[in-house]
Amino acid sequence: MRFDETQAATLETILRWRRDVRHFRCDPVDEAVLTRLAEAMALAPSVGNARPWRVIRVEDAALRAAVRANFQKCDEAAAADYADEQAVAYRALKLAGLDAAPVQLAVFTHIDPAEGHGLGRRTMPDTLRQSTTMAIHTLWLAARAANLGMGMVSILDPAAMERIFAVPEDWAFTAYVCLGHAEWDDDTPLLHRAGWQENAPTRWEVR
Repeated sequence: MRFDETQAATLETILRWRRDVRHFRCDPVDEAVLTRLAEAMALAPSVGNARPWRVIRVEDAALRAAVRANFQKCDEAAAADYADEQAVAYRALKLAGLDAAPVQLAVFTHIDPAEGHGLGRRTMPDTLRQSTTMAIHTLWLAARAANLGMGMVSILDPAAMERIFAVPEDWAFTAYVCLGHAEWDDDTPLLHRAGWQENAPTRWEVR
């Protein structure tokens, strides 16, 4: 299949306007839309077609509270690593949408799945985690195309997350995702708005 200029431009627009959303409205997301997003994840590439991502939709209030407590503990520790003005700037950042996001997903990687029969990962087992990351990025783009916001919470203790969800020993925590309708339509990246850091171009080094 060949894409025309209009289709290519649409993809570029989705890539350009993908954002890490932290401010959500509380209203629910239509279940049919969530089904389509789950189906989009299934289109992601994976090493040896192992499809190692395992997704838990977190609805239980106690589990959500445990995740938030994990975040708060890690956030305080991270803030202590900064000094003076940068510490103030860090504490002013909104780093998670845990309070309002109606859909929350805990994503794990099965680190030795039978699927794929080991193809492509013998010397690089991290390709399993990379596959899960690509599935998350696929979800991110599909969510943006559905006019939904998505944010990934990275200030978490992975071992604690595995204990919170009592997952099998061969599941490794990969990401916690907040999903829902964005609180506003301003697409200025939050870190840009806060003056934390601007984008740097990707350079391909030639050797």
